[in-house]
This record gives sequence, C-alpha cells and structure tokens, in this order.
Amino acid sequence: MNWDLEKRHWPHAEASRFLRVTPHQWHVQVMGQGPTLLLLHGAGASLHSFADLMTALAPRYRVVAVDLPGHGFTTKGGSQRAGLAAVSTDLAALLRREDLLPQGIIGHSAGAAVGLDLIDKLPEPPRGFIALNGAFAEFDGVAGWLFPMLAKLLALNPFTSLVFANTTTPRSVAQLITATGSELSERQLMLYYRLVRDRAHVSGALAMMSQWDLRPLGKKMPGIDTPALLLTGARDKAVAPAVSGDAARKLPRAETRCLPHLGHLMHEERPDLIAAEITGFLDAVSAPQAQRA
Repeated sequence: MNWDLEKRHWPHAEASRFLRVTPHQWHVQVMGQGPTLLLLHGAGASLHSFADLMTALAPRYRVVAVDLPGHGFTTKGGSQRAGLAAVSTDLAALLRREDLLPQGIIGHSAGAAVGLDLIDKLPEPPRGFIALNGAFAEFDGVAGWLFPMLAKLLALNPFTSLVFANTTTPRSVAQLITATGSELSERQLMLYYRLVRDRAHVSGALAMMSQWDLRPLGKKMPGIDTPALLLTGARDKAVAPAVSGDAARKLPRAETRCLPHLGHLMHEERPDLIAAEITGFLDAVSAPQAQRA
C-alpha cells in the first residue's frame, strides 16, 4: 500500500513509524504511556482494526500495534517469511531492536497464534497474554490439506491478487465481514475495502495462509506458563469458541470467557468492553508480582 496516498484515511497516522529491521520494512504505531502492550491483528487485516481499542488503552499503557509481514503497510522482505514461526521470530527481532518489549500481548485470530508463539522468543515473558477469538486450530479433515494447498496455489499465481483486488466491491467486503458474525460501521468497512483493493496486501495474506502451520505451537502450549485469557465472541462464525476451550486445556495457566452478542471482530464492535477485559486481567495477574516485589 502507498502510505503517501492512504495516510489521510488511516487511523492514528500521526503515531505511525516505519522501521527497517531485517528482513522486513515494518509499519508500527506507538501511542500512550505506561507498561507496553503489543497488539497483533489477524490474517487479512492490519493494525487499523485496533484503532478504537488503542484509543481506549492508551491512557494507561504504551500501546504498540504492528502490521504483520505483507499486511497493510509492512513490506515483506522474504518470500518464505510468512509462516507462523518465521513471523514470530522476525517480530521478536523488531521488538528487541526498537526497545518495544511488551508486558502484555493481545492477539486477534491468527495474531493470537503469533503472539503465543512469540512468548518464548522474548528475553522475558510478558505478564499476561490475551487472545481475541484466537485461531489456534488447524482445519479438520479434508480441509486440513485442501485449504492450505489452495492458498499455496493462489499465492504462486501472480494474477490472483490482481484479480481479487480489482473485483472487490464495498458490498462484497460488507458481506464478508457480516459472515464473520460481526457488524461494523461504514467507516470501519471502508478501511477493509481499501485494504483488500491493494494487490500487495492480498498477496501477503495469501502467503501467510499458504505457509501456516500450527502443529509446532500446539506441541509447545503445555510449556507456556504465562497467564492467559482467551476471550471468545458467542456470535463468531469464523473461529468456533470451542477452539479457545481446547487451547485453554493445553495451556497451564489459561482461562476462557465467552462474551455474548459479539462476533469475530469483537474488538472493533465493542472496544470499550474489550479494553476493560484486558485491563482487569492484566491488573489481576500483575498484583501478585507487585506483592512479591
């Protein structure tokens, strides 16, 4: 995406930074003061999806949101750096280099998997991890091999992203969002429309899908001792709430909470409510540490 053309449309453009940390040219937004929170969006989205949540959290925290490689305004620097392990490794290098190491990690959908995989790659684990409709499970059955294979074939075709970007309409974007169980405003929908009209962004999302492999993360979940809150939306049609329940049983210190009337994009529907859940959880897990100190 062309920042010079898009920045007047983008939320919190004044907070944006462009950082070259090998192998990517990262787009990062930083705002607020206090303990650092890292926000990681899902596949096909960008950090714009956290715009209102960032506003709600910034009075208490230094909020850091990142466009994942190939998404939004982050330019992917390697064709084989879009899978889960590569993204979390490269993200850890960015956070260390720029002194953005988080005390809390919040991830949405695929971003939750990235955040969980990131924990043991940091010099110190965060105090808490929060997943918003975390996508922690592989597809079942035939879909388990068919969907990644289709994504890989589409990613290898140079015309796929061009055709998709050129044929997308505001109506088709609205239908796609509604299919996830969420209802967004016209302003929010238009930002997604601007994203999916960009060929590089579509290519980046396809590359992530084609290289995605959650099996190693599933194996190491029992060893991730960071306190975790896995929030789900009762109306989520993209990732079943049961996925978070299964993950919570593998993680040593995890709890789940299902929020009624919210869909896959819960943080865009009710940023105030999600901010309160995040703040309450982080306050609770930080209190015993403060007492010990």
